[in-house]
Amino acid sequence: MTAHPAESGTPDLPSMRTIGELRAALTMGYGFPGDADDFEAELAREINHADPADLSGVVRLVEEFRGRIIARRDPEFDSAVAAAVAEIHATRRNSR
Repeated sequence: MTAHPAESGTPDLPSMRTIGELRAALTMGYGFPGDADDFEAELAREINHADPADLSGVVRLVEEFRGRIIARRDPEFDSAVAAAVAEIHATRRNSR
């Protein structure tokens, strides 16, 4: 698997052009804890319930987990989450 910079500018992202490459990235720990198992379970569920002529659920799932890997590898992600949590706490304090 070759690492390629993401289109968004996030460095050190694995290639995720195929479901196999996405699986490998999740297994290697890219994404959030538990994502590899969650992806496999959700993929199996989507495939087992999909109409062979409509695999849009599988496409949606692949896009979601690619996005999770990109978000998790974004150096700004943790600070953005911390800022959002702080804003929520401040709003709750102010509304009391």
